[in-house]
Amino acid sequence: MGKVILDISMSVDGFVAGPNDTPEQPLGNGGGAIQNWLFSGEQPSRYNTFFKLSETNKQVFEGSIPSTGAMIVGRRTYDIVNGWGGSHPIEGVPVFVVTNKAPEHYLEEKTPFIFVKEGVISAVNQAKGIAGDKNVSIGTASIASQCIRAGLIDEMHLHVAPVLLGKGTRLFDQIGPEQLKLESKQVIDGSDVVHLTYKILY
Repeated sequence: MGKVILDISMSVDGFVAGPNDTPEQPLGNGGGAIQNWLFSGEQPSRYNTFFKLSETNKQVFEGSIPSTGAMIVGRRTYDIVNGWGGSHPIEGVPVFVVTNKAPEHYLEEKTPFIFVKEGVISAVNQAKGIAGDKNVSIGTASIASQCIRAGLIDEMHLHVAPVLLGKGTRLFDQIGPEQLKLESKQVIDGSDVVHLTYKILY
């Protein structure tokens, strides 16, 4: 059975976006530094040549893609990135969008989009059904927090950039009052990033 994995880039002080994130500036003021590792080398990804990575970062980035069967994001993220113009950078993987109301019109080209109005538990169950033996990837802060509170996330793959943003959107602000213990599974020192893998011990 596949896992539910939080896979996200963040600053050392825990932000996944800077302040004032908009469709014109999806990662907010200064937030682009969080994802510099995706462009820190000369090797294009075989999944999308938009990404130019170092050898180590390429191995990390591409290593998880074959085992990813579905993704889950929140509606705000979907809107900020304009639905990726109908095609998520990792083409062909279904993207579940948790929302209160599905858009009447949206682009769907190389990515199937499924809008879920029943909350994160339903979204995870539906995504698992589509993913089968593959993993479900979560890549937005609000959905991650809701899934952690519900005990739905198995692992966290955190790509920590060497920057302190000071303000913006924090990843772990809304996870609830209970302490969660983590088991460190892997640490990889990449270019402009440290890749951390943790198992959550509920």
